[in-house]
Amino acid sequence: MSLPDAFHAIAERVNNWGRWGDDDELGTLNLITGQVVREAAATVRTGLRVPLALDLRADGVQTGLIPGRVNPLHTMVQINQELFGPDTVATSDDVVTFGLQSGTHWDALAHASHSGRLYNGRPAASITPHGGASFGGADKARHIVSRGVLLDVARAKGVERLPGDHAVTPEDLDEAAESGGVTVRAGDIVLVRTGQVRQYLAGDRDAYAYPSPGLSLRAPEWFHARDVAAVADDTLTFEIFPPEVDGLWLPVHALDLVEMGMPQGQNWNLEELSTACAQERRYTFLLAATPEPFVGATGAPVAPVAVL
Repeated sequence: MSLPDAFHAIAERVNNWGRWGDDDELGTLNLITGQVVREAAATVRTGLRVPLALDLRADGVQTGLIPGRVNPLHTMVQINQELFGPDTVATSDDVVTFGLQSGTHWDALAHASHSGRLYNGRPAASITPHGGASFGGADKARHIVSRGVLLDVARAKGVERLPGDHAVTPEDLDEAAESGGVTVRAGDIVLVRTGQVRQYLAGDRDAYAYPSPGLSLRAPEWFHARDVAAVADDTLTFEIFPPEVDGLWLPVHALDLVEMGMPQGQNWNLEELSTACAQERRYTFLLAATPEPFVGATGAPVAPVAVL
C-alpha cells in the first residue's frame, strides 16, 4: 500500500527540511537552547530523581515481533581474575550483545525513511551495511537535556492503562496537559503515558507488544505546532499498533523522524514518574536523556532520569 494523500498532506504541514540548514542532523533538538536548559534546571525543587529506563535483561521486552531486535545476551569473560599475579587486585569483566533499540531507547533520525528519503531530504541509501547511518545517526545527539513534561493521558482519563485500540489524539494530549496544569512550550521533551508498560511489568511481554495504544496519525501536528524537541512514551511501538488505517504501518515514525526531524523514544517506564508527579502536583521537571553515542546507529539505548 502506497502512502495515502492524507499522509502526504500532514507531512507537508509538519516538514522541517532546511529549517536549520541543509546539512542539519539534529532536527528539533535544535530547539533545546541554553535558555531552555536554564529554565529546565529551575524546575528542580526537591531533587527527587526518578529513573525511567527498563532493566536490560535477557527476558526483556523483545518477543520477536520486531525482527532483529534481540534482548541483551550477557556473558562473563573474566571473574575475579588476578591479572598481575597472585594476591594482586582481581577484576571481573563482561560483554553484551543486544539490539540497540531492544530496551528503553531513542530512535535516531536515520531510523525511518519513506519515499527513499531520510530527514532533510537525504537519500535513504546513505545507510549502508558496514557503516550504518552516515547521516542522522544516534551519535549526533550528544546532549539531550531539557525540560520534561509528562502528559499522563491514562491518569487524566481515570484509568491505569489505555485500552489496546486507543490512538492518542491531539484532544487527548490537550486533556492531559490541562489535567496536569502544564503548557507545552518550545524545546520541551514530552513524555506520553498510556500505562501500557504495566503489561510488561506484570510479566506479560506479549500483551505489552500487541495490541498496543500509542500516538495517533494526528499527533505529530500537535507536537509540531508547539515546537516540541522530542517525544517518548511507554510502549513498544510508540504509535498505535495495529495502525489506525489498514495497511498504513508506522506513519507516525515517518512524520516524526523523516518530516519533522524529531527523535522519539520507546519502552520508557513512566509509572514511578506518574506517581511522583501526582504527589507533587506538578508535571514538569529537568530531564537528562542523552543516548549512548554509537557511531552510525539508527537508535541507541538511554537511561533517562527525571529530576523533580
